[in-house]
Amino acid sequence: MLSTRVSRSLTTSSSLRTCTRLKTSRATSSRTYATPTSNPNHVTIVEVGPRDGLQNEKSVISPSVKVELVNRLGRAGLTHLEAGSFVSPKWVPQMAGTAEVITKMERMPGRHYPVLVPNMKGLDLLLDLLAKHPPTSSTPAPTNEIAIFTAATDAFSKANTNCTIAEGLERLEPVTRKALDHGLRVRGYVSVVITCPYAGKVDPQKVKEVTKALLDMGCYEVSLGDTVGTGNFTTVTKLLETVMGGTNAISAQKLAGHFHDTYGSAVNNVQTALNMGLRTFDSAVGGLGGCPYSPGATGNVATEDIMYALKDSPYTVAGDLEAVAEIGDWISKTLGKENASRAGKAIMASKKVSSKL
Repeated sequence: MLSTRVSRSLTTSSSLRTCTRLKTSRATSSRTYATPTSNPNHVTIVEVGPRDGLQNEKSVISPSVKVELVNRLGRAGLTHLEAGSFVSPKWVPQMAGTAEVITKMERMPGRHYPVLVPNMKGLDLLLDLLAKHPPTSSTPAPTNEIAIFTAATDAFSKANTNCTIAEGLERLEPVTRKALDHGLRVRGYVSVVITCPYAGKVDPQKVKEVTKALLDMGCYEVSLGDTVGTGNFTTVTKLLETVMGGTNAISAQKLAGHFHDTYGSAVNNVQTALNMGLRTFDSAVGGLGGCPYSPGATGNVATEDIMYALKDSPYTVAGDLEAVAEIGDWISKTLGKENASRAGKAIMASKKVSSKL
């Protein structure tokens, strides 16, 4: 269960949330929440490469490379692109320059460019930036969405944000409220939903409680993160059965899957979640990623691998697979690392052979 302090905090602030939702109903009514289509088999990919994918890189990455990455991904047809993070460069140096990235990148109509915001200071920095770059008839605002995050264990939360889950939720509630008041969409993340590198196996009921707390704050969707990448058919099934079942069941339409590929099971975990009703998944081009607070975890499931797995299936997904594979090849070479996408490498190898014929 959540601590008494958080339960009381969420209960006593319910009237504030109700007031906030009433105040923001007009602003939010025109926004697209969850899957932006009436097709029940459409799969939304949230491309996290420019943020979650780059945050664990050891080399310095210039804002110009990040801008180019976002631009290429947008041109390839991806519609949800996590562009950066308003965290302290002291703690996550690779996220320095996010303000420059989101003001210089191509802001294409019909796209979402969420940014991670860890606290009120980060949100205030973003709001100041948005005030200086208002949307025009030809150019959208730099972003219309933030992401907030917490974890399913106190141990990971303390390592990541130096606070317990309860303390973190209390800090995030006013951030969410203020973001909604300013017309921003708010998406939530829960880390270590299967295994915690510090506390071991995670109780799915705790994941459910934290997810519900984020949704009650006003998040339109919560992404469940297998941060360590230990998930498999059994553990992912148990997790989703718990979160989506029983008392206070949470709809699959309010959930997203975020799988790391440490044990090579990420695509299978996506397929398991698809079969259980989820239609939104986070991924990173070229399988970029890792987690600075999860030793040993490898990259996110590759965007190319999900797109290839869904090819010729009943499911639809936005984006050009070949173009995304080329971007994965380019960014991997730019970073001086091996392309972690199996599908991407196969596509590029096939193109190389074809070019010689």
